[in-house]
Amino acid sequence: MLRQRLRSRGFALSHIVARLLVIALALALLWYGAMVILLAFKVSPDTVDSISGYRTAYDYLTGLEPDDITSDVRLVVGLGGLAVFLLFGYLAWREIPRPYLARGDLQLSGGDRGAVDVNARAVERVAEQAALEHDGVADARGLYHDDALTLEIVARGARDVPATLSAVREQAAESLDRHDLPALPVNVTLTGLDRKNRRELA
Repeated sequence: MLRQRLRSRGFALSHIVARLLVIALALALLWYGAMVILLAFKVSPDTVDSISGYRTAYDYLTGLEPDDITSDVRLVVGLGGLAVFLLFGYLAWREIPRPYLARGDLQLSGGDRGAVDVNARAVERVAEQAALEHDGVADARGLYHDDALTLEIVARGARDVPATLSAVREQAAESLDRHDLPALPVNVTLTGLDRKNRRELA
């Protein structure tokens, strides 16, 4: 069995938030680690407290009494906690990796007596050969996934790139039909120019 590419879907916002949280936690550890180092070097606790505010915050929180927690405070804290839980819960759910196979076999027919499948690489080779038949294509690489066909080509020249992309797309579609393969969306992408013809860009 041919090895298949394994990809993972992600959510950009969750990646950004996760990195920001890691950075914030790292900075907090560095900051209070520096405070511990200052205390270890016999720096006055009052000086360290004036820098970090740890003792001031601790004294304030321990000095709170039941009368200080009003109904408005409970409402604000409760709604804020619920909003934070929903937001970070959603981002954590989206951060879970969701791997999937980038390509699979193309099923031509199926029934109770069996099925006819075409390997993904065979579909890709059909499109690649069709692309290489064009004079303006130096190299081609196909990738079949999600019931679509992507062709990455290296063009021989820069002047006729739009016409080349359009022609390659049509040739690939015709080649699929000629080999009795189902019609697939064909996406053609230019990935480079042949080194011998790069001077055309100057």
